Amino acid sequence: MYRSGTPEHRISTTPPLPGTKGQHVSHRDQTAMPELRVGVIGVGQRAPVAALANRPGVARVVSCADPDPRGRDDARALFGPDVALHEHYEKMADDELDAVFVLTPDHVHTRPALFFLAAGVPVFVEKPLAITVEDCDALLQAAHDSGTRLYVGHNLRHLPVLRRMRELIDDGAIGRVRAVWCRHFVGHGGDYYFKDWHAERANTTGLLLQKGAHDLDVIHWLAGGYSRNVVAQGALAVYGDNPRRGAGDPAPAGGRMPDWFDPEVWPPSALRELNPVVDVEDISMMLTRLDNGVLASYQQCHFTPDYWRNYTVIGDEGRLENFGDGMEGDPATIQVWNRHRSGYRRDADLTVPVPTPSQDDHGGADRALVDEFLRFAAAGGPTDTSPVAAREAVAAAVAATTSLRSGGTPVDVRPPSAAIVDHFRQHQPARPAGRGPRS
Repeated sequence: MYRSGTPEHRISTTPPLPGTKGQHVSHRDQTAMPELRVGVIGVGQRAPVAALANRPGVARVVSCADPDPRGRDDARALFGPDVALHEHYEKMADDELDAVFVLTPDHVHTRPALFFLAAGVPVFVEKPLAITVEDCDALLQAAHDSGTRLYVGHNLRHLPVLRRMRELIDDGAIGRVRAVWCRHFVGHGGDYYFKDWHAERANTTGLLLQKGAHDLDVIHWLAGGYSRNVVAQGALAVYGDNPRRGAGDPAPAGGRMPDWFDPEVWPPSALRELNPVVDVEDISMMLTRLDNGVLASYQQCHFTPDYWRNYTVIGDEGRLENFGDGMEGDPATIQVWNRHRSGYRRDADLTVPVPTPSQDDHGGADRALVDEFLRFAAAGGPTDTSPVAAREAVAAAVAATTSLRSGGTPVDVRPPSAAIVDHFRQHQPARPAGRGPRS
C-alpha cells in the first residue's frame, strides 16, 4: 500500500545558502517524522539523479522497477542490497512510498506517472513531461483532479549561470525583455541521440522536443511568456547517411550511451552503428512569438565540435549573454552591455563570473533539483520549476516540429486551460514587481 497523507513537517526549508538566491535548500528537521520512502521507475542513464535523493534522515530510495534485468542490477548497485526490485512498476504499490521518480524513456512517462498520481503519491517526471501535448494535458489534469503533487525535472532552472541571468533580468539590468536567442551546440549529439531510441520519432516526436524542451523552458522563463506562434526549418543533414545497425540487432555493448560514447570519433560522418531507424532531424531552427510580445529563436545542431548552450537576452535598455554554461564544471561568465552605444567591443559594461559547484551533476543543477523535489513532496509550497511551463515547452516543440516537417508553415500553440493554470499557480514563487518577467 501507499502511505497516504504525506506529513507536511518531514522536511524544513531554511534560508538560501550564499550564492543560491531564490533556491530552495532542504535540511532534516530534527523533530520530523521518519525519512521519505522513495521509489524509482526506470533505472537507466538518469538514475544517478534519484541517487541524489538518498539523504540519511531525509529520504531513501527503497523501491525500484525496471523491465530490463540490467536496470534492476544497476538499482541494487546504486541503492544498496535492501532495495525492493520489481519488473513492473505496479508492484511498487506494496512498498509504502512517499514519492516516486519516473525516469523511463520519454514515450513511456505517462502511464506510470498517471498511476502514482491517482494513488496520491508525489511524482517527479524527468523532462520532457511527455512527447505529446495530449499526454502532458492528461498528466496535469490527473494532478489537478487528485490533488497530488507533480514535479518535472527541468534542472536548467537550477543551473547557476541561468539563475544568475534570471536575477539580472529581474533586477532590471537590461530593461524590459524584448528578445531571447539560444544557440545549442550539441557536440556529442551523434553518440547521445542517434544510437538508441532517441533517434526515432515514435519515441521522441523529435529532438526539438526531446533535447529542446530544456532550452524552450529556459527561453520562456527568461522572457516571462509562452510561445503562441512558431515557424521552423530543419533537416537530417549528417546522420541520415551514416552506417546503421541492422533491424533487430542490439545496440552496441548492451544499449546505453556510456557503453559506446567515444569523443575521439571525428568528423561526425565517421560515426558508426547508428540506430536502425533514424528519422529525427540533426539540425533545427525555430522562431517563435510569445504571448507577451517577446520574440525568440532557438537553434540546435547535433554535429558541432563543441558542446554548450549560449543564451542572449536583449532588452530595451541593454543585452546580456553567457559564455560557457557550467554544465560540466567548466567556467561560465555573463557579460552585460547596458551603458552606451558603441561598435564591437570585447569588454562588456559588466562581467559576472558564475561559480560552478560541481562537475558531476550538471553544475550542481541536479542536486538542487532533487533538493527542491524532496521538499515539495514532503511539504508542498512554491517551486522554481513548473508543470504548466513544462507542458508549454512541449507544446512549443510539437508546434515547431510540425512546422519544420511541413516546409516552415506557421503553427499556433494552444494554451492550457485556465483552470489548470490557476491550479498550478500556487506552486510558483513570488517575483519582484517591475520590469522582470513573470514565472
